[in-house]
Amino acid sequence: MADTLGLDFGTTNTVATIVNADGRVEAMHFNHDHNLFDAFRSVLCFSQSDGAGLRTDVTAGLWAIDTFVEQAGDCRFIQSFKTFAASPLFADTLIYNRRYRFEDLLASFLRQVRTHAGVDFPRRVVIGRPVSFAGAAPDEALARTRYEAALRTIGFEEIHHVYEPVAAAYYFAQRLNADATILVADFGGGTSDFSIVRFTVGATGLGYAPLAHTGVGVAGDAFDYRIIDRVVARAFGKDSEYMSWGKVLPVPNAYFTKFARWHELSVMRSSRDYRELEQLLRDSLDPALIRSFLAFLDADAGYAMYRAVSAAKMQLSQAEEGTLSLHVAGVDIERTILRAEFEEWIAPELDDIAACVSRALAQAGITESQVDRIFLTGGTSFVPAIRAQFENRFGASKIETGDQLVSIAYGLSLIGRETDIGRWAV
Repeated sequence: MADTLGLDFGTTNTVATIVNADGRVEAMHFNHDHNLFDAFRSVLCFSQSDGAGLRTDVTAGLWAIDTFVEQAGDCRFIQSFKTFAASPLFADTLIYNRRYRFEDLLASFLRQVRTHAGVDFPRRVVIGRPVSFAGAAPDEALARTRYEAALRTIGFEEIHHVYEPVAAAYYFAQRLNADATILVADFGGGTSDFSIVRFTVGATGLGYAPLAHTGVGVAGDAFDYRIIDRVVARAFGKDSEYMSWGKVLPVPNAYFTKFARWHELSVMRSSRDYRELEQLLRDSLDPALIRSFLAFLDADAGYAMYRAVSAAKMQLSQAEEGTLSLHVAGVDIERTILRAEFEEWIAPELDDIAACVSRALAQAGITESQVDRIFLTGGTSFVPAIRAQFENRFGASKIETGDQLVSIAYGLSLIGRETDIGRWAV
């Protein structure tokens, strides 16, 4: 049996696993400042250094974040680039006078994953893909072509694509001892995907019948932005007013849309937006808020904000309240967030998720009572409102979780040891 790489390339994190000839599944481990982890952050940073000539250096994962912080944003930082995979509008991006297509970015990223893992990749890969790619009009064939171009660039010769929730379902099905209809809900950073599959347990192994696959472009990143929009942006002047030609006008929301990608805040320091904010400072009816916004940008504190928001969201997953604590460059935000108000903020996203599950049931032609097990996976599955939604709809006794960050990658590698990978692939 050829060695197989199971690759869960995610919007936020990437996990890679290998099944060797003896059937063992092994996660690739990474060591950053003596801390071991399996989930590699899906980010890139391009910077330039002097040597024999000006050279472009590429880092990824936590090392990319280190570079970004150390250089105070004087580099090109790219996150959530998976969201461009299926976009026909994204042709390339210019970085230090070189154009990078999506497949160039992905290949650069995977080289860094391989380097930091300290192992060679095999020739065969089973890569996960969302049921629905992010974007208004995603081109799935384009995404597939781009994935394969990147994978072949770094040496893969045999490539199989598997829906991410199907991989999670296969991983979960290893514990089955009876036939079951399973709904897998995979909550990532950029998308939430759902698969309903029927497994039969027999002497020759698992029988598999896919019943439905649906997805929606709503997940953890959208939840983060709700916190930013409701707490951080308002501390910097969102919903405040200014005077212009004798009229009281609202501060434009466009200044706060950059918070959706924390690294884009660095660009604002040298943009027209910054100069307009300086003008707003003179005309604002609450200049202290705009002054805080400018100080925040001057301090290049976007990553500090991201960490504060992530910490608050984690607290809200474990308790009835959490605290968003951000203190940098004279900016002081200390805000208690009740879980109830957070759930009110994310209600539109929860509705979108519920509607997507309904579409999956309709596609499968079954009702809630005909689903035997629910397997929740992905980082956002830790959000209590997500679990409550499924418990209320299907019954708490049907819900199972476990290995939320690595289940897809493990499932991909396990599928890789099947004699007929094709029946799982798309």
